[in-house]
Amino acid sequence: MTKLVVEHDIPQVVADDRPPEDARGGVIPLLEQIGAVVVPLGVGLYALLYMGIEEMYAVFNVSPQQVGIDQSVLFSRLITTLVLLVLVLIPLVGMIVAAAWAVNKITFGRAARALDTVRRRPWTAAFLAALWCGATYAGAAAVFSPFDALGMAAVAGALALVAFLVPFRLLRRRQMGRAGVKVVTGTLTGIGLGFVLILEMIKGAAGIQATGQGNTFLDFLGFQDQWVVLKDADTDRPLYNGRWMMLLGESVGTYVFYDCDKLETFRRPIEGTHLAHMQLQPEREEGYTCGGLAGPETVD
Repeated sequence: MTKLVVEHDIPQVVADDRPPEDARGGVIPLLEQIGAVVVPLGVGLYALLYMGIEEMYAVFNVSPQQVGIDQSVLFSRLITTLVLLVLVLIPLVGMIVAAAWAVNKITFGRAARALDTVRRRPWTAAFLAALWCGATYAGAAAVFSPFDALGMAAVAGALALVAFLVPFRLLRRRQMGRAGVKVVTGTLTGIGLGFVLILEMIKGAAGIQATGQGNTFLDFLGFQDQWVVLKDADTDRPLYNGRWMMLLGESVGTYVFYDCDKLETFRRPIEGTHLAHMQLQPEREEGYTCGGLAGPETVD
């Protein structure tokens, strides 16, 4: 498209350097680009959260189903966790974008030009995407194997070079291939974030097992940090010397408790057990640890 400019009565034809309307982008292409990353990220994260809840309850030698957490309850907890993560990630992404904008302004646009140069170099872009995908496997290595930080970095680098670099470079030759790289990267990003959350779940459950006190992260997951004093349902006499027990849940006519003093998980029938006192998220004195308070006890 051109426009006619008249200057000093001499007609000149000046090229209009504005891109066509359809080349400037719009809402639909933007949503497609966001969805190409967010959807696979959310699916991968959801699957890993499911695995993380199983690992969290495994610390107490039980499964989620054994404490009464069925698929519907588990689904609602996971959705709640994802919503809370979105609420945290959106401001974080906004701050990163603002920081990037500020850096670009301070450098008079050099940062954006450097980033664009990297994007235009296929091997460099493929290497960065491959290294990012390899790093997601470092989280898996931390969960399932005793690798230290150096070992996890070696795993990430080896996978990036051997498994991802060449395929990503070949995929970048076409537009559909570049979209595929985004999907793979988004999926593995969600999986990597999920492994980080699994580590936090296991650490939180181990903290409760050792100190009898939960944390805010486990609260977001709906973990039941509830402590009760048990009494016999027939005689109303205190059980286990009236000590506090953590109620993990109930299923198939039985309560599941964790005895912080003896570091063990046990079950009792609901019909023979009365929950006399209840306490949510009890405050512990500084330095309190489980395992040292159990003495001679009477169990009826």
